[in-house]
Amino acid sequence: MSEVKISAETRSEFGKGAARRIRRDSKVPGVLYGHGSDPIHLTLPGHDLLLALRTPNVLISLDIDGKANELAIPKSVQRDPIKGFLEHVDLLLVKRGEKVTVEVPVHTEGELAAGGNLLEHVLNALPVEAEATHIPEAVTVSIEGLEAGASVLAKDITLPAGTTLAVEEDAVVLQVLAAQAEESSEESGAGDEAAEA
Repeated sequence: MSEVKISAETRSEFGKGAARRIRRDSKVPGVLYGHGSDPIHLTLPGHDLLLALRTPNVLISLDIDGKANELAIPKSVQRDPIKGFLEHVDLLLVKRGEKVTVEVPVHTEGELAAGGNLLEHVLNALPVEAEATHIPEAVTVSIEGLEAGASVLAKDITLPAGTTLAVEEDAVVLQVLAAQAEESSEESGAGDEAAEA
């Protein structure tokens, strides 16, 4: 798990006007909270933060006003719906060795059995509990040779050492659906011909 260092400044101005001024300077307003402490309102460098957030559940080492060094993970990220730039970020304060619950992306490898079947991601991300400094970037599931009707449950997924499920073991993560679209269109076509006759 990579740790990214970012310099941050505390801020005392709030509201939409202040947030707009921060964004005009290519920075992002944010809040750091957790461990029962009062929330700390921050201003973060936009480009550095954008690069860091490309890694899911990235661990951020915050250098706040050049003195306080805190570890945090992103909890909520707001983006502009059209332009996609960062508008605001909520960061959760964590300690080394502490367990946190996060959602880890599910990646697949291999090919389904022949037959044009479809793979449905019931869960795009798997809820897990892991040490804050050892959060896996993703979990990989083999779908090699799976037939229609097959499913992959949460308990079937191999997790890295120190990581445990934070969801029911029998929760369906992936399932293989039979390809029916073409057959049903052919059947409806035959039905139309029968109706014409």
